[in-house]
Amino acid sequence: MSDLLYSEEEEALRAAVRDLLTDHCGTMSVLARAESDAPHDPALWKTLAEGMGLAGLLVPEDRGGQGATHREAAVVLEELGRAVAPVPYLTSAVVATEALLACADGDDLLDGLASGRVIGALAVGLHTAPGAAFLTVRADGGALHGELTGIADAAVADVLFVPADDGGLYAVAADAVTVTPQTSLDLTRPLARVTLDAAPGRRAGDAEPAVRRALRAGAGLLASEQLGVAEWALTETVRYLKDRKQFNRPVGGFQALKHRLAQLWLEVVSLRAAARAAADALATGEDTEVSVTVAQAYAAPVAVRAAEEALQLHGGIGMTWEHPVHLRLKRAKADSIAYGTAGAHREALAELVDLRAP
Repeated sequence: MSDLLYSEEEEALRAAVRDLLTDHCGTMSVLARAESDAPHDPALWKTLAEGMGLAGLLVPEDRGGQGATHREAAVVLEELGRAVAPVPYLTSAVVATEALLACADGDDLLDGLASGRVIGALAVGLHTAPGAAFLTVRADGGALHGELTGIADAAVADVLFVPADDGGLYAVAADAVTVTPQTSLDLTRPLARVTLDAAPGRRAGDAEPAVRRALRAGAGLLASEQLGVAEWALTETVRYLKDRKQFNRPVGGFQALKHRLAQLWLEVVSLRAAARAAADALATGEDTEVSVTVAQAYAAPVAVRAAEEALQLHGGIGMTWEHPVHLRLKRAKADSIAYGTAGAHREALAELVDLRAP
């Protein structure tokens, strides 16, 4: 296994992304967007994708991208998770891009995704685990008919990659389908129903390998987003408890709270190790399924617990709707069922390592 510590280049990338998000992705602006009809931040996406070239990290240079690896994409997702940035990075620059990388006839579209000028979305429900069955639409002579639900970021996609019953993955222009918003817990990553009524599609490749590859990368790198959420929750809670006084002493000095924070720190550190291992496995192609499944079996409970602890330990102020912890709690809860639940990943892991229940 290669070194899982962050390289100098990865730390420099983190610093650049964090600086940008600090300046352009404040909690109040994210909250205001989330409560509007347009939660995404197109200006921030343009800066990340076109200005910094981050949309093409996973695309080889000879196909129009940056030629980086999943390790760099993971660092970006840590920071985006930390800020709960309302941009379609995971859905377009990771999942849709990975699907297209597995296709034979999509290089012109790949160029658009890599530059960030085109936003893509894989038309598979966000809840779908890497090994699970996925819904398809009916293909009839190049026209597609059907309905797919739970599609993340479909509202801002320019092109949808739709699996069909003939085994193909079709590229469909977003203006050729009907996108209906669905109620979503995490308003910064909205879900939608996509309805295709004789929508024209262009076959890009075979659906099965493309969807499997895309969902595996999505699940593996989602752990880094969950790590970002958990790290924010821990850091902000420690900071608050150092400042907040009760009985004329910092609340963080109370032994019981120290124990809770120490336990949470241990869990976050373990999550970092699991997320890094998954990103490295995706980058090297070694032991990918096991590493991704381990990361997802562990990540969701830790991210949710970190956000819940942050809410409780902030006391009354944490309960107010405007507090930044609510954005993280909703993201953590929504992420806990994205690309398969922790329970589904534990079951998959039992099969992979031949440790099934008696």
